[in-house]
Amino acid sequence: MLSTEGAMRAMVLDAPGRRLRLATLDRPAPGPGEVLLRVRVCGVCRTDLHLADGELPDPKLPIIPGHEIVADVLACGVGVIDPSPGSRVGVPWLGWSCGHCRWCADGRENLCPEARFTGYQRDGGYAQFAVADARYCFPLPARYGDLEAAPLLCAGLIGYRAYRLVDDARTLGIFGFGAAAHLIAQVAVAQGKRVLAFTRRDDREAQMLARELGAAWAGGSDERPPEPLDAALIFAPVGALVPAALAALERGGTVVCAGIHMSDIPAFPYELLWRERCVRSVANLTRRDAREFLALAATIPLVIHARPYRLADANQALDDLRAGTVTGAAVLTIDH
Repeated sequence: MLSTEGAMRAMVLDAPGRRLRLATLDRPAPGPGEVLLRVRVCGVCRTDLHLADGELPDPKLPIIPGHEIVADVLACGVGVIDPSPGSRVGVPWLGWSCGHCRWCADGRENLCPEARFTGYQRDGGYAQFAVADARYCFPLPARYGDLEAAPLLCAGLIGYRAYRLVDDARTLGIFGFGAAAHLIAQVAVAQGKRVLAFTRRDDREAQMLARELGAAWAGGSDERPPEPLDAALIFAPVGALVPAALAALERGGTVVCAGIHMSDIPAFPYELLWRERCVRSVANLTRRDAREFLALAATIPLVIHARPYRLADANQALDDLRAGTVTGAAVLTIDH
């Protein structure tokens, strides 16, 4: 039997605004209902950047960030039957919920007041080993390697939850063409939607990628699209995009804000909201989202652009994300 004792390397955030430090820590042990994971890779998400920059309130400190974990199950705590040791699983942002509040009872555990989040209130995957709630470990489609699977666990899942809210739209605008957008755009195109991609005006690389992935049009977020949108998904954390998206929206359409953090939305004339347009947010994900999206990803050959970084280079990955120089997704590779 493999020992659960020993040391591990991890990148640790001691305080908001500080650089992550490479540390040697005791390997964690799984408690009841938990599993011990040997981390293969961990995606680097914009939420990790918000955490490091102090834009998210009340994190556990010190904290090991990372919530797009691809790992092997090494050992199970008391009461865990599934997943079993040897399984390759993914662990997302939502890492624990109470299971008995009214939101959990009706399948909306993403709104649980006691919820705990991976890499924010529970130590995450910027480490060689991690512990996770077995309920929030999901089998991954075999068609994707580790690097490609990591972005499915946040970019994919949050993108899918946002997309589910407007899946009857025929013409879909996507604002901010990063990790989430480049995945959900492919799902929308595969399901027969017309996708219009909005990026920074000078980001020709992102516009080219959007067209390669099937977008009917790609241009600057300050440009008027060639046709009205039935719905818009906003993945960039820029509040000023909300009025821009509303201005491009057909009557009765919906704007979905898909980020956990967004700058303030500026005032806009009521005319933009009139005719039953609406603006709503997406919070976290549910286990149903995970099961549905990962099953869907197994049937659609998603092209996933992943840029690898070593664990010790996590600060560089965050810097590149902050600078907007990562096309697709950044992923930390974990050596053992």
